[in-house]
Amino acid sequence: MAAQRTASKRASKPSKKGLQPKYGRIVLKLSGESLQGPQGFGIHVETIQAIAKELREVQALGVQVAIMVGGGNIFRGGRQKGFEIERATGDYMGMLATAINALALQAALEREGVHTRVQSAIAMNEVAEPFIRRRALRHLEKGRIVIFAAGTGNPYFSTDTAAALRAMEIKADVILKATRVDGIYDADPERVSNAKFFSQISYRDVLHQDLKVMDSTAISLCMDNGMPIVVFNMNQPGNIKRVVLGERVGSTVTPA
Repeated sequence: MAAQRTASKRASKPSKKGLQPKYGRIVLKLSGESLQGPQGFGIHVETIQAIAKELREVQALGVQVAIMVGGGNIFRGGRQKGFEIERATGDYMGMLATAINALALQAALEREGVHTRVQSAIAMNEVAEPFIRRRALRHLEKGRIVIFAAGTGNPYFSTDTAAALRAMEIKADVILKATRVDGIYDADPERVSNAKFFSQISYRDVLHQDLKVMDSTAISLCMDNGMPIVVFNMNQPGNIKRVVLGERVGSTVTPA
């Protein structure tokens, strides 16, 4: 209850522009693929800078922003095809890829005049702080965007699960899951033209129908802690801001 009251107090703080955000503290799950833009790999400068500009606008609403970034645009860990490598080793390589993306996003945000901190779940003191929960909270309270790198720091756990874990730890109000489609469907809408869209769905239905929203560990963690998830299309400019303001964008995962 205390956490709920704190979250409500954060969300009730009006922005400088007079707009009323629905959420006071968010965790944005940003896949590595969302940074590659039209080139299909690596980091696309125009794409990452556009994301940074949008995040600056969201922060200007008075919202505290934390980001969990993936690394799939560089290396996809144990799922790398044609590369015989132990799963744990591949996952650690993927964690290093997330650190590259985190530093690139930090540079893009600071070009927009936004103060940031990168916190890593594995030690790399020369380029990032270690993840310390109280320090992350203090950065957010001071108006800095916190970028989480290296997932949970453990192999066999995805950055989806890491986003859910960090959201609980920092007492976020919501997880925003950025994707290439408009929300949650019962099939891949890029392949199935008549896929059914869900504007709202329960955690249990996501698990029972094996919908590819986030991995089952992340969904279960959110379900156990009542953490809402909003899945939306990152390729539509302005969608992060629309979600934060409470507009009907994407799909929401909530208790039944």
